[in-house]
Amino acid sequence: MLGEKIICGRKKCKLSQEDLAEKLGITRQTISNWELNETSPDLKQASKLCDIFNISLDELVNNDIKNLLVEKTSNTEKLAGIIINILKVIGILFVIFIVINLVLIVIFNISRKSIIVSNVDSVKLNCRIDNNNYLIEIGSDGYFNCSNCTKELQLEIKDNYVDFSDINKTAKTIEKYFDNNNGMCD
Repeated sequence: MLGEKIICGRKKCKLSQEDLAEKLGITRQTISNWELNETSPDLKQASKLCDIFNISLDELVNNDIKNLLVEKTSNTEKLAGIIINILKVIGILFVIFIVINLVLIVIFNISRKSIIVSNVDSVKLNCRIDNNNYLIEIGSDGYFNCSNCTKELQLEIKDNYVDFSDINKTAKTIEKYFDNNNGMCD
């Protein structure tokens, strides 16, 4: 309370009630009344007390704004710490998400390449001309076989229609060759 603050300040400054009253230009009885909380100093007197005690008006009237500021600062720091932790978690989850996506993309591309390679790795064609059946096998590794083909037919197909780098195109080209020669391929 205010009276206790005045007693404390007076004693710290080693002043008697008479000494303090003299400095303020008031009676000793007024100081006594303040210390007993029977009356209170007006604003001008309170300001003079603060100068004598070398304290702020807030400290004199126990307006503990310092603790309030410390508490608000502490709460702000706590909130900032929580926000930083949340942002760290979000950042870690984002990095994990990106890594998982990259791994899935790599796995998808590897599996896709193996599917594409296996689809065009080789082709077998059953073709006919004039009641003659020919089994033609072509591999992307340079393999070529034409069962029941004459040497001339083997050379013509291999030299003119086979592209080992594009097996699908080769199959279509050979089918077209047999179609143009009144034959067909299955």
